[in-house]
Amino acid sequence: MSVRDYRKLPVIIQAVQYDGHNLIEIMAFVNGPVVIEAGNDIFINTLEGRMHVSEGDYIIKGVKGEFYPCKPDIFEGTYEAVPMKP
Repeated sequence: MSVRDYRKLPVIIQAVQYDGHNLIEIMAFVNGPVVIEAGNDIFINTLEGRMHVSEGDYIIKGVKGEFYPCKPDIFEGTYEAVPMKP
């Protein structure tokens, strides 16, 4: 077996960045409960269980409708904004 290069498929996802003040938007996006803890940190339910979301993290809706948090540097190095439709 030999090592090969692979490219990530171009998939369009939906995401919302948590800014510490948009909790209602986050709850509507994940269509479920959000647990608030001390400060501006929250937790969302994912396929892997309850996951921590810090202020500045993106919450991504995956291709199968699942949700998960992503750190800003990873998100910005992986995704680019798609032009809005008129």
